[in-house]
Amino acid sequence: MSKLSIIVPIYYNEDTLMDLYEDMRNRILDKLEAYEIVLVDDGSQDRSWEIMNQIRDLDSHVRLVKLSRNFGEHAALLAGLSVCTGDCAVTKQADLQEDSELILEMFESWKKGNKVVLAVRRSRDESRVKVFFANLYYSLVRKFVNKCMPAGGCDCYLIDRQVIQVLERLGEKNSSLTLQVLWAGFQTDMVYFDRRDREKGESRWTFAKKFKLVMDSMMSFSYVPIRFMSLVGIVFNIGAVVLFVSVLVEYFTKGTPIAGWSSLMCVVLCSSGLILLMLGILGEYLWRTLDAARTRPPFIIDRETAPREITHKKSQAEISRTELSQTEMTQVELSQLEIHRTEMPKIDIDTSFPASRGDRTHRQDTI
Repeated sequence: MSKLSIIVPIYYNEDTLMDLYEDMRNRILDKLEAYEIVLVDDGSQDRSWEIMNQIRDLDSHVRLVKLSRNFGEHAALLAGLSVCTGDCAVTKQADLQEDSELILEMFESWKKGNKVVLAVRRSRDESRVKVFFANLYYSLVRKFVNKCMPAGGCDCYLIDRQVIQVLERLGEKNSSLTLQVLWAGFQTDMVYFDRRDREKGESRWTFAKKFKLVMDSMMSFSYVPIRFMSLVGIVFNIGAVVLFVSVLVEYFTKGTPIAGWSSLMCVVLCSSGLILLMLGILGEYLWRTLDAARTRPPFIIDRETAPREITHKKSQAEISRTELSQTEMTQVELSQLEIHRTEMPKIDIDTSFPASRGDRTHRQDTI
């Protein structure tokens, strides 16, 4: 019997918490063999913790976690994964924008052997501005960070216990948990859903948090920003050389006097290019230092199979060699035994019966 852990990060969700639990209880909980719900309060200052305790009183399968302050959604998910006891775990948002039945579909995919199941958005019932910037972010991630990122992006995913152990080993800060799951590289499947617009409560996903996510994704999983700096430095140097050559050609072929701004531009472009190039080289060393300081393992073993015992019919040549070896071994053993018998010292053994008690007494008297 497989147990499923449902991890729900909570941050100012007092308006949707009870509705979320009622929706899961009516639609999916009765269809699960074994489950637990892990609610993680990420430093909410509203009535979220009080409502979480009410839900725990209604269901004995509910586990509560309260963080000391707001650490962010990814830290809250890691906290929930660290205490869950299921064979696999699925993350779910508390804003009621995904169907709860999506969990059943992901769970069935996991039973087929997939260790990572991503819930990918087929469509988004949101404003065009949000959709545009979201698609732009996922396009950048696919191009420069991880090509396995779905085009529509994903907020929810189901991961196997083995993946959870890998995430706990990483223990990275200022990173993207979704990209860590994709970086692990286990067998992955995707299920698709239509994301609804938020009906209750107010979103706490501010521009500052979105910008931090972009920076964490780029800086933690890609060296493109550093390489871009070096590329700009090379372009500046090439521009300085082209400008310098063109000025010399004009001067020697047409006699055009060298203007002061042209020589100044050559110096500025060349020096700026050299500075950016040196910064890029230093950035490469810093990136390698950061990569070595992280606890990411150099490899992850998905499964290991021991070699099976192979029994094959011996050829006639192998049988002959085996019999010859046994014959030689027998001759050697016989020779060693003969030598041993020859070297053994001779021991005279008196085979006569021992004297009787009277004889022994008579000998003593005679003496």
